[in-house]
Amino acid sequence: MKRKDFLTSVFPLAAIPAAFPKAMYVDHSLLPYKIPPYLKKGDVIGITCPSGYISMEECLPAINKMEEWGFSVITDETVDAKDFTFAGTDEERAAGFQKMIDDPSIKAIMLGRGGYGAVRIIDKIDFRNFVKHPKWIIGFSDATVFHCHIQQKFGIATIHSKMCNSFPLDFATADKTQIDSIDSIRQCLSGEKMKYERPVNYENRFGEGTGVLVGGNLSVIELLDGSVSDLKTDGKILFIEDVGEYPYKIDGMLWNLKRSKKLDRLKGLIIGQFRMKPDDPGEEFGKSLWEMVIEKIAPHYPVCFDFPVGHVKENYALKCGMKHKLVVSDKGTSLESFG
Repeated sequence: MKRKDFLTSVFPLAAIPAAFPKAMYVDHSLLPYKIPPYLKKGDVIGITCPSGYISMEECLPAINKMEEWGFSVITDETVDAKDFTFAGTDEERAAGFQKMIDDPSIKAIMLGRGGYGAVRIIDKIDFRNFVKHPKWIIGFSDATVFHCHIQQKFGIATIHSKMCNSFPLDFATADKTQIDSIDSIRQCLSGEKMKYERPVNYENRFGEGTGVLVGGNLSVIELLDGSVSDLKTDGKILFIEDVGEYPYKIDGMLWNLKRSKKLDRLKGLIIGQFRMKPDDPGEEFGKSLWEMVIEKIAPHYPVCFDFPVGHVKENYALKCGMKHKLVVSDKGTSLESFG
């Protein structure tokens, strides 16, 4: 299952260039998206950890479930590696990710967990082979770095979903929404068209829109603002979620979206799950999430609140970088992929 010599079997770390030609970085935001090949039984999924530490023991439920789906799974040496909060040094994590995107036998890559660290290595990665031979990158939270960078720079679809640390130890005792959300990863990888439906929410703004789906963790989207990975949102459906932030911090990040014009020309806005810290006594912010959002958005597109994406058990897989249709009405909300 584990390739002990994986990190040294393809290219030495010194072969990874520190920078790449500017010609690599073209704006793909208005070009047709590219879909990596869908997986079939027997295909290999690799697990690597470009961000926080995770143990092999914690990865086993995900490994077992993906093998139950009919896929083969390998891990690299960033699993079980630890450098303070990180899954190894920046160099080790960059090398692990590089070798997995360069290995032609690997058809999809699931990130071990989120945390922090992807932004420290994203500019060390050479995506030239990946652009020629795309494969699915799977994860959320800190993985938003990869979703934004890959969609903005290369126009290639990725999967925003749970990672290894989100799989339950015992599926027999897991609740249905947790099981269903994990199975949505299999559905995405297998090429099923995805359609999610939610009951009516009268905080929503009704309407419909069609566009490429982009987004992820709000804090990470703000972190990338102004960089080569900065997400362009014109003509797209944007989804956002976050966890562990004070309400005033969420408000500030939403102001950043507004001031950087990321909310001006959307085709739709999806507000996922926001698990905010309680205000400090005497420092109450005084605005709900709905109030924070509604005062900043443009008037012409649908807005859906309480969508099942984020740092919760009900975190369904989304095909980022692919065309979707969002319908928000008094009958409920639906989000449907075109592929």
